[in-house]
Amino acid sequence: MKIYGADICIDCRNLKHVMKSRGLALEYIEITENTLALREFLALRDHSEAFDHCKERGGIGIPCFVEGERVTLDMDEAFSWIGQPPVQEDEIVERWTPPV
Repeated sequence: MKIYGADICIDCRNLKHVMKSRGLALEYIEITENTLALREFLALRDHSEAFDHCKERGGIGIPCFVEGERVTLDMDEAFSWIGQPPVQEDEIVERWTPPV
């Protein structure tokens, strides 16, 4: 499985924590690391229906999971593709809190 993400994203940081705690060695592509990675992600984002709802809300669409022709923004769905159970609440180490 290929995963597009960015370390500035709380969901991506939580994903990386879950991967590490479960011992998963998946291909994580940091899209802010170089323009080639960013271009690859944007090409996928521009042409995949999986991003439609996210784009309507003004979201970026990371982490993004790709397995063959399948694309999802749902971590639990992606984990099911590789036989992993859904993420449990205690596996999430960072919580987003709105600015005051």
